[in-house]
Amino acid sequence: MSLQIVSPTGGIAPLLRAEGVSLEYGSTRATHNVSFDVYRGDRFVLLGPSGCGKSSLLKAAAGFVRPRAGSISINGAPVDGPGPDRIVVFQEFDQLPPWKSVLENVMFPLLMTKRVSRHEAAERAAHWIARVGLGGFEHAHPHTLSGGMKQRVAIARALAMQPDVLLMDEPFAALDALTRRKMQEELGRLWEELRFTLLFVTHSIEEALVVGNRILLLSPHPGQVRAELNSHQFDLASAGSPEFQAATQRIHNLLFNPVGPAQAATHAERAGQAASPDWSAAP
Repeated sequence: MSLQIVSPTGGIAPLLRAEGVSLEYGSTRATHNVSFDVYRGDRFVLLGPSGCGKSSLLKAAAGFVRPRAGSISINGAPVDGPGPDRIVVFQEFDQLPPWKSVLENVMFPLLMTKRVSRHEAAERAAHWIARVGLGGFEHAHPHTLSGGMKQRVAIARALAMQPDVLLMDEPFAALDALTRRKMQEELGRLWEELRFTLLFVTHSIEEALVVGNRILLLSPHPGQVRAELNSHQFDLASAGSPEFQAATQRIHNLLFNPVGPAQAATHAERAGQAASPDWSAAP
């Protein structure tokens, strides 16, 4: 089995491209020379240990942070600030203004950007609230909702904007295990229906395999590209299978016990070719 990543062919241009991105905070370098391409319809995951700069890369893609070196572009245009084509769902539950109802929270960015009329904003918000399973909670306020429900509101608010890329920064990390699994399942269901483009940050190997169809592995601080792999063959139904567990262990080894491309191929072969995802080790 070839250990090469399978990328789109036929000259398809990436929707979002990071080229040689180095990010710094004062004298501290968060990432070094990171490059990757996100294609339309991808569920692209940035995975790495704490402090590797994965959240910083997502913030740079959102336009909140400027690279010290390199560039990020969307649809071929450089990212030079936030925009409605990139909407972020954060980990924190306080991302929702507490004085606004669920409906008002989802309507808010539509009205602020003046993309639609108030009537259309209300209709669109109600549609997405129902799509994330919160029909009947339109007039509830955030303090009356569970953590999982608040994240559903944040996802509805983001999708109502119809962004080119949905950016999610460890959105389920603060949830309990059962709610986190449910939210992963619901995110997968929404993607199957809508096929939006997703850039997702996590430090959980299992979550990366479940959520993503492509995963970029980042080294410990400062973050550098260690490897890239396809993970489209895994989902919640396959979690716990021997193949899933083998992939989890191989990712752990690549993150924390790095070896060269030749050794990585040998290790993958020994682990069982039939169970192996496609790999591309960073040079």
